Parts: sequence; C-alpha cells; structure tokens
Amino acid sequence: METSQIKEKISNGQVSLGIELGSTRIKAVLVTDDFTTIASGDFTWENELVNNIWTYSVSNIWKGIQSSYQKMVQKVKADYGVELTKIGVIGVSAMMHGYMAFDKDGKLLVPFRTWRNNITEQAADELTKLFDFNIPQRWSIAHLYQAILNQETHVKNVDFMTTLAGYVHWKLSGEKVVGIGDASGIFPIDATTKTYSAAMIDKFEAQSNVQQYFWNLKDILPEIKVAGEAAGNLTAEGANLLDPNGTLQAGSLMAPPEGDAGTGMVSTNAVRERTGNISAGTSAFSMIVLDQPMDSVHKDIDMVTTPDGAPVAMVHTNNCSSDINAWVGLFGEFAQEIGIDLKPDDLYGALFNSTERADDNAGDLLSYAYLSGENITKMPEGRPMFVRTPNSHFNLANFMKAHLYSAFAPLKIGNDILTNDEHIKADVFIAQGGLFKTPKIGQQVLADALDTPITVMSNAGEGGPWGMAILGLYTLAKSTASNTENLADYLDNHVFANSESETVTPNADGVKGYNEFIDSYKKGLEVEKAAVDAIEL
Repeated sequence: METSQIKEKISNGQVSLGIELGSTRIKAVLVTDDFTTIASGDFTWENELVNNIWTYSVSNIWKGIQSSYQKMVQKVKADYGVELTKIGVIGVSAMMHGYMAFDKDGKLLVPFRTWRNNITEQAADELTKLFDFNIPQRWSIAHLYQAILNQETHVKNVDFMTTLAGYVHWKLSGEKVVGIGDASGIFPIDATTKTYSAAMIDKFEAQSNVQQYFWNLKDILPEIKVAGEAAGNLTAEGANLLDPNGTLQAGSLMAPPEGDAGTGMVSTNAVRERTGNISAGTSAFSMIVLDQPMDSVHKDIDMVTTPDGAPVAMVHTNNCSSDINAWVGLFGEFAQEIGIDLKPDDLYGALFNSTERADDNAGDLLSYAYLSGENITKMPEGRPMFVRTPNSHFNLANFMKAHLYSAFAPLKIGNDILTNDEHIKADVFIAQGGLFKTPKIGQQVLADALDTPITVMSNAGEGGPWGMAILGLYTLAKSTASNTENLADYLDNHVFANSESETVTPNADGVKGYNEFIDSYKKGLEVEKAAVDAIEL
C-alpha cells in the first residue's frame, strides 16, 4: 500500500488497534484493513511476587497501556505526518486465566492473581472431580473456589469477576464481556450452546460452602461473545484512559476481548479443525483444534476453545524463555565488561547459533527453567537450576542447547500425553514467539522435541497483538450483514492468502538426542523438588 493511501486510511479511521498485555510486554499494534502493521509501541513490565502472590498492579496496567499507545501514536506521526484521532475498531487481549474480583462499586477486592500462581491445587483437584472435567490451577474458577476454601473475607463482596483482558475492555467500553476463548479459561464452556456449562454451574452452586454467599455464579461471570460479534464501543471515559492527551475520539467498535491463546491461534492461522499452534515466551502453550472429543480427562491437558468456540486441547506450561533470557543477560553483561556492546538480536543470535556445534543430547547437561512452579511436573515453586556431572561435555554450545531443550521440556511432557494416550497429533505446528527470531534454531529444537514439523510465519515475533487487531477487522467485517464467512475461511481467504512461512522437519538424531535429554530431565526432577524444599524464597 502506498504511503498516501496509508495516510488517508489513518485520517479516516480505517485502522484496527490490537492491544495485548503479555507477561513481559504490553504492545499496541495498528493495522490497516489489508492486515499490514503500520505502527506499534510497547512497554516492558514484569510480574511481582508480593506476599507469595504473582501479581501486576492496576497502576502499572494502565501505565503500560498508555505508554505503548503513545509510542504507537508517535510512530504514526513520525512516519506518516498524521495525527491519530479515530480508530475504526479496537481489540484487547491479555495473558489468560488468573483472578480479578470486584465489588459492587467496581473496586478490586484483592490484587490481580496471575496465571503464574500455583496456589489453588486443592480447589483445582476438587472441581476436576466434581465436574469430571480438568480444571487447571490458573483458571479463574479455581482461584475463586480456593478463596472460598481459604475462607477469605473478600469473597462475600464479589460482584463481578473477570480476566485481565476482560477488565481492560470493561474500562474502555463499559461492557462486562469476554471472548469465548478467554472465557474458556474462566469456567468450562458448553461446546453446543457456546456459553458457560449450565450443568457445571449448577454443580458448583450446589456445594454447601458456596451456598453461604448471596451471589450466584452466573451473575458474577462476564457475558460471552464469539469472534465477529460486536462487544460495545469505546466510551469517552475509555478514550481518555487510553489516550490521556485527549486526542483520541470515542466511538470505536470494540471486538470481544481475548486471551493470548486465542490471538496466538489467529496469528498463526490455526483455528480450523486438526490444526495446531505453539506460542513460546515467558510461558508456553500448544493447542490442537479437535475434530472429536478426547477419551479421558487429563490433569495436564486443558480444554479451551478457539475465538469462535471450537474445542481445543491445550498444553500450558508456566515456564519457557525466562531462564534463557536471564543467562543471555549475563553474557551481555560480560560483553560490556570487555568493551563490546551487542544488540539483543545479535547476542541471542550468536548464542543460539552456537548450538549447531552441540551434541544431540546437549552433552549430558541439564537445566530446569523454573522461575515459577510448573503444573505438568508437579513442581509447587520455581528454583531455576543448572546441573552437570564431572563427565558431562560442558561447553558453550551444549550449555545453550540444554537451556533451549529445557525451555520446551514441560511442553514435550504434556504433548506426549496427547500423542501416547489420546492418539492426537498435529500434522504440523505453527509456532510464534521471540524464541524463533533467530532463524531455525529454536524451530529445529522444537521440531525434534515434539517429533513434528514446525512452521514459523514471517510475523512469528509479533503475533499476539497483531492477531487481536485481525480479530478486530473480522468484527468490523461481520458488522456487515452480507458477510457470512466463518473465522477460518476469513483467515484463509483474506489474511493468509499470500503469507510467507518456513517449515523445518524433525531430525532423526535430534529426536533421539532430545529423548535422551528428557529421560534424564524426568529423573532429575527429584533434584529440582529438593531445591524447592531446601531453599526458601
């Protein structure tokens, strides 16, 4: 698209804004109606461990949103000489799950409890048994029920509970809604009605410890919207929250707010049955859109949905790239000490590329990248740890490969359950995330780990907020009564019609080496558990 055309679209508000609040970064991405990113801005943040609860403060939520938005606006002005005053459609996505509970006056009752907390084991186990449906610890209903089991005083005052994306959307639009993908991390979904499971709500409310409260669960949950449905409009108050400078006009159409899993599916074109996608960042997850129900309930397999409500088997891990980032930062400090200033991409590239000289089993080195607890390996807390024996082949190449292997290890363990127990396996996974910015290295490790081809698209590093902007454009398209395309067809026919991608296939020696690593990794989990028991935070 010519610059003059882009300027005209910006002036006319023919743009879609996707905002995603990820674990380490908040990003705002502005996209034209031909799906091209024309400007972006971001804000780096990190969760805090406060009173043994992983959380983000409300003030930091809005500081991050406003900062990323302003950087994006400045980029628009610098590149196109146009003031951004109106936006056709806005969508908000965020890290899924967690717990945000409010009283009748809209006051947050307890600090936001993120997906990273492993503090709801009793509730998750009891609800899984009650529903005969896996309830992970990070789901909102597990947090609510654990608060009930703990007899926390705030529970009696709960008037509304939602996710982070749902909260931001509510403040921008006044609408207490969530997209169905995000809703599937709050409470189980009925695939037929595409609403919360009425039967499970009844079972929950029949519990004696729940009946002591005057609220009803169905009344405090946000309303569900599916992809393409309108979810309100940007209010004047919301416009001022997003842009305190007062330049942005109210009235933008709002798309249903989604979780980062949903935007990951959209940005990798993986919403059709039998497609799979993987997102790798601070946490990691893989998703396969199912064409038939699973045979059994598995504690390590979450049942969620696509943004248009199709059932998805999800493997979610709490840890992925954080420990790698910490080690790369250490190597960066060393480079600076000897007078070499390396850009992050160059530093990551050099360290990742060194693994091409590594042994297939990473030289019998072991790494546990547990900054926090890990559900799949039953680890209650995190103690990042590197282990070697006197006979290990200890060099830089194997050191970095062990950390890449470790980043995907819980994901491998979870996917083995799907493959071995349910005979569910994707033909190919489409992957996205910062780990894939260095060409082919992380992609090959993941292909070997899962023994499955891995495709990376050209937008691999920036998928989430772009995916949310695409969902916004789909909402805009569906606002025209004549548009009857489902989401999968819309993505195939329009968004990804001319997409660029690269696929790597598993290497037999790499698969064998990774399996040797994972066998040692599983045996060494006892050491990680001992570290958790022996070393206090």
